[in-house]
Amino acid sequence: MARRKRKDPRRLEGRRILDLVPRFRLDCGEEKAVTAARKYIQDRGIPAPAILVVQRGEKAQERFFWGFKGLFSAQYVEENHFMFPSLDMLRNQYQEAQDGSVA
Repeated sequence: MARRKRKDPRRLEGRRILDLVPRFRLDCGEEKAVTAARKYIQDRGIPAPAILVVQRGEKAQERFFWGFKGLFSAQYVEENHFMFPSLDMLRNQYQEAQDGSVA
């Protein structure tokens, strides 16, 4: 019998906060995913914060977070969202929505 994987509450909160961030989709072509993401940000002048979903082939994709401190894996940011100042305003919005739904 397979064990169920426990959900980390901190990561779930980070995922919900990242759901409020604008998303951009792109195809990496022949370049590495992170290189394609950096070029896309530079060419389009995308302001932080943003999520970039880079398609690698037909099924594989990578998610990156573009913040004031640079480009990071979206999974890392989900787990450590409290360390990113570019998410402070969104974190406050999320917490206000949580408080409003409880009351």
